[in-house]
Amino acid sequence: MTNPAIILVAPQMGENIGASARAMLNFGLSDLSIVNPRDGWPNERADAMSSGALDKMPPVQVFADTPAAIAPYHHIYATTARPRDMVKPVLTAAEAAADIRRRQAEGQKTAILFGGERAGLSNDDVALAQTIITVPTNPDFSSINLGQGVMLVAYEWFQAGDVTAAQAKDLPATQEELNEFIARLEAELDSGGFFRSADMKPTTLRNIRSMLSRSDLTEQEVKTWHGIVSALIGKRKHA
Repeated sequence: MTNPAIILVAPQMGENIGASARAMLNFGLSDLSIVNPRDGWPNERADAMSSGALDKMPPVQVFADTPAAIAPYHHIYATTARPRDMVKPVLTAAEAAADIRRRQAEGQKTAILFGGERAGLSNDDVALAQTIITVPTNPDFSSINLGQGVMLVAYEWFQAGDVTAAQAKDLPATQEELNEFIARLEAELDSGGFFRSADMKPTTLRNIRSMLSRSDLTEQEVKTWHGIVSALIGKRKHA
């Protein structure tokens, strides 16, 4: 089974990347990716703060954007403390750990997104995820830094153990397959004049992506949607 990957989106301080790596390895996780780190990569401060964890882990993968980083995975979790205007399942870290373990038993590859220190994940990044993870904290002081957030989620995953029996099930489409369909859908909607307002197009696309992401479409279902779009295009061209 593939353990969940940790993806840090736009982290600012190397120290926090190192602390995240240290927390991961403490609890059995070693797949770390970084999206657009502010101070570049490799980072000496990250190495120092990791206390040797980075040396014991596979090489950190660095990506220019979040869609590229999540492409191989079947299910994405976004960690956020702020309420969002998106309809998605919201789990605590403990609930998410159990869900990840269940998906692992089915053969799914999962990844957990963490946002940068200043503002967390953007709405566009959250829209890429199927599930939101939130950590209940003191409402009068809910500030958790990046390394602490990774540690909380990694600890809950480690504690959850593997208690769910594997069941035969069609795997969800990978994010790459879903992204390819959404890109095609956007192009055809553009061609058909669906986007009446250029200003509203990004929000509309984000809502479409959010709807499709939370549906956990299988590979076959994505192929079916491709077929539906092809049929509609053919009907439009022959009208």
